[in-house]
Amino acid sequence: MPQRSVLEGRLIERPNRFLGVVDINGIQVEAFIPNPGRMYELIVPGKHVYLRPAIGNKRKTQYNLIGIEHAGVLVSIDSILPNRFMKRMLHEHKLEMFSDYEAVVPEPSYYNGRFDFKLEGLNGITLIEVKSCTLVEDGRAIFPDAPTKRGARHMNHLARALKEKIADRTAVVFIIQRPDVQVFSPNDPTDPVFSNALRSAAMNGVRVYALATKVVDWDLQLISQVPVELEHFSTLH
Repeated sequence: MPQRSVLEGRLIERPNRFLGVVDINGIQVEAFIPNPGRMYELIVPGKHVYLRPAIGNKRKTQYNLIGIEHAGVLVSIDSILPNRFMKRMLHEHKLEMFSDYEAVVPEPSYYNGRFDFKLEGLNGITLIEVKSCTLVEDGRAIFPDAPTKRGARHMNHLARALKEKIADRTAVVFIIQRPDVQVFSPNDPTDPVFSNALRSAAMNGVRVYALATKVVDWDLQLISQVPVELEHFSTLH
């Protein structure tokens, strides 16, 4: 898949969550931020950023803001990449935690919504939800960085699918779009509802994984699976 040219610039301001104003060689342009997160620690005026020209004539902005240099680390903020990465890894059977499957079905419909992937094979049916993570503090990846009712609903549905025997296994995979990470935890201070839903899902059999990645040619490359500590914030008082 050919890559469109990626341009570099300096962030001037962020008028709203999905819009950035960027200086490219003295010219100010507006760029869509393809990520629903707050990313307050990342999207700061003066940061070195990366943009890709947008496709389509109906777009209000000419560019997508897809990456940021933060503390010497290149962070992808493109929320499309984790699912693309996961799809590739599943098709190539590159993830040890998922095995003995023959078919990868994207976006299967369940509970008046969709999961990201369904695996079919000798182990029966596995349902997978993928979440993009960009927030890292002192080596700890944290999700979410903004409250997500949709995310909590997904966790409840993964547990429900097991209880109702719709699936033989279910899992949530947090794709960390930066390499400077050693461990993953849910973000209780920002979204206790999601964090409790994740812990409840795990207690009811939903498998929780976190993968550290790095940007290579503006796609994600797997570095390693990182440990998951579900109780980190809930036990801090």
